[in-house]
Amino acid sequence: MNPTQTLHSSGGNSPSPHSTHPSSLFPQINRCRTMRDLSQIHATFVKSGQMRDTLAAAELLRFCATTSDLLHRDLDYAHKIFNQMPRRNTFSWNTIIRGFSESDERNAIFAIALFREMMMMMSGEEDSVEPNRFTFPSLLKACAKTGKIEEGKQIHALALKLGLSGDEFVMSNLVRMYVMCGLMRDACVLFYKNIIRRDHMVLVDGRKRDGEVVLWNVMIDGYMRLGDCKAARTLFDQMRQRSVVSWNTMISGYCKNGAFKEAVEIFCEMKRVVDLRPSYVTLVSVLPAVSRIGSLELGEWLHSYAESNRVEIDDVLGSALIDMYSKCGVVERAVEVFERLPRKNVITWSAMINGFAIHGLAGEAIDCFCRMREVGVKPSDVAYINLLTACSHAGLVEEGRKYFSQMVNVDGLEPRIEHYGCMVDLLGRSGLLEEAEQFIHNMPVKPDDVIWKALLGACRMHGNVEMGKRVANILMEMVPQDSGAYVALSNMYASQGNWSEVSEMRLRMKEMDIRKDPGCSWIDVDGVLHEFLVEDDSHPRAKDINSKLVEISEKLRLAGYRPITTQVLLNLEEEDKENALHYHSEKIAVAFGLISTTAGKPIRIVKNLRICEDCHSSLKLISKVYERKITVRDRKRFHHFENGSCSCMDYW
Repeated sequence: MNPTQTLHSSGGNSPSPHSTHPSSLFPQINRCRTMRDLSQIHATFVKSGQMRDTLAAAELLRFCATTSDLLHRDLDYAHKIFNQMPRRNTFSWNTIIRGFSESDERNAIFAIALFREMMMMMSGEEDSVEPNRFTFPSLLKACAKTGKIEEGKQIHALALKLGLSGDEFVMSNLVRMYVMCGLMRDACVLFYKNIIRRDHMVLVDGRKRDGEVVLWNVMIDGYMRLGDCKAARTLFDQMRQRSVVSWNTMISGYCKNGAFKEAVEIFCEMKRVVDLRPSYVTLVSVLPAVSRIGSLELGEWLHSYAESNRVEIDDVLGSALIDMYSKCGVVERAVEVFERLPRKNVITWSAMINGFAIHGLAGEAIDCFCRMREVGVKPSDVAYINLLTACSHAGLVEEGRKYFSQMVNVDGLEPRIEHYGCMVDLLGRSGLLEEAEQFIHNMPVKPDDVIWKALLGACRMHGNVEMGKRVANILMEMVPQDSGAYVALSNMYASQGNWSEVSEMRLRMKEMDIRKDPGCSWIDVDGVLHEFLVEDDSHPRAKDINSKLVEISEKLRLAGYRPITTQVLLNLEEEDKENALHYHSEKIAVAFGLISTTAGKPIRIVKNLRICEDCHSSLKLISKVYERKITVRDRKRFHHFENGSCSCMDYW
């Protein structure tokens, strides 16, 4: 029997290892670069009668259904070829099912429908086919993608009936299907059954555990999807062997659940593992965590690692690096990365615009936006959010109005809730409170708590207590357990000296068990992240820090500084208010930075809340007295203090 005949008779997903690979029999198909090329070969096959050859038809089908170049896939064309095939064996069914299952949700549903059609042919007739070990992984991926758990359970039963319970690819996709559908209990049962079976195989015939790590990774990913980081970490710690994917799953899982410090910590553990090299995916996964905690030293290491190990800095990794440098306070490095990118898309442009925006560089953000349009890149809704944010931080009201109108009337984008929030923030910061409130009432979408919080913050900034009461009451009804409205209103009362109202608000919070987020600041010194809370004396160097705080207070007093005690929102004596101001978290972090770094070295702080007026004024003077550049990233933006001034020009 010749090779072609051997392949014709094969019902599997691939030929016998001793047979000629089908792609070598039709080299003209492999040379195709576009679907137009393939259609010409298809026409030739039809004219020459080669389409009656099952193998020729199967190779055409394989190219347009499962080629690794997704741009060249054409599922409609593939389905037409499939329907015209004179004889469809299991290989052909597997190919078409795989093609549709790897596409979007609608096509994945069709993959399941194709399988039903395949099952109807299991009748013992001449053209009967039977699914094999290559059929089920694609099917189970389709079920996972579409949430078709009932169909998935039926497919599970069929796989067991066909004796595939020992196939690691089928079993790992079964576990993944249950995980993706949120049925962790079912996934656990399968997982532990497979682990026990594999342990038995190792004991009996010494088989390797190569496929085992895949199952563990799937389970870890499942727990991370459910937000159960503790269970994921427990499994991770129990693994007998780990792949790079195992570490990547933990890192990305922590990031998705907001555990950025843990993501960085586990990456640092990964770096210490011998013979384990971070991959492209590792870098893309960990950079958002580095950005959030502001660990510039680690971010620079990641960038250097990528360059020295020839990891391609494409648009995705490039955008992550731009975001990292921007959020770590060195927008100049972000610009360098941006300008060196070989290809720029709307995501990289948006990242750069955002970098300028959070640093208060509105002019540069607008220039970047205009350059993007000039090179023919259409702005996305995210690009407009970043641009409007830049306008808000700089008080550019007219420009903000212009770009909001341009987004709708020129680029045809429908505003999202975030765009409306930017406009409310822009108007509110500029003191146009009534216009901001009217803007909210005229919105075609229901305002969320973020929008009302933006207006409430503006009310506090401009001392409009009456509107502040109105907005706070709306927020208290909308998000009753959120401390923001209670604290903001309490602070407004305190700034007026209305201590009875302050006491009432605090009592209300206590009765409802609503707790205010404490002020917290982070500083990275020599690659170690140090965290400080308000009045924090838990640090090993607390005694040195307190001594430095006393020194700072004395030097500022001699320089003519007077504490802004209106920022102390407690009914205390003036001296006690002044003392309370000394121990805000950002001041403690700066004191630690001064005693822990060499003279002249910049100090970078990340803070979880907005910086208060007293700290802002103090840090301006500290930068001058100690001749240090001090960068503070608060919840909204960056403040670069140098020689007694701030980059925000006192507009924040």
